[in-house]
Amino acid sequence: MKITSDNETLAENKVLILYILDSVKKPITNDALYSIVTTAIDLNYFYFQQFLLDLIEAKFIVCFNKETQDLYKITEAGKNTLDLTLDILPGIIKLRVDTNLKSNMEIFENEQSVVAEYMPKSENEYEVQCKIVEDNEVIFEIKTFAYSREQAQNIVDNWKKNATKLYPRLIGILTKTKK
Repeated sequence: MKITSDNETLAENKVLILYILDSVKKPITNDALYSIVTTAIDLNYFYFQQFLLDLIEAKFIVCFNKETQDLYKITEAGKNTLDLTLDILPGIIKLRVDTNLKSNMEIFENEQSVVAEYMPKSENEYEVQCKIVEDNEVIFEIKTFAYSREQAQNIVDNWKKNATKLYPRLIGILTKTKK
């Protein structure tokens, strides 16, 4: 599809994005939204980004930053527009979205629930942040320092792989009372 293709295709793709955001019922990341769109139609990432910008400019969706991520959410104006234009979205596309939405959202929620990253503080010092996020709220966060990029990367990798084991153990250690 070319970005200069007929107006009906352009409108259909924008309605699809609105339909997904309305179906999700909560803010989602750019990656999650794009992944759901591509389960329904074949859409170039750059065109997708342009459609998002158009929808933001029209105030049909909002983009906001929470923690370290940009999240997208449909506005009331977007819901009203969706109500008026939903009939231009082919039923097969709605069916594809509806069929894949739940499984896609579970995957993205699991990926988003464990977050780890590092930032350089000096040439040989890195700050490492490890988090667990539920419903877009940080429920556990720990910061530490690493003294090499490799050590910082190891901490990040280990947290991402083992957070479900480490979190309960850390909580147990932190809440243990002396006898």
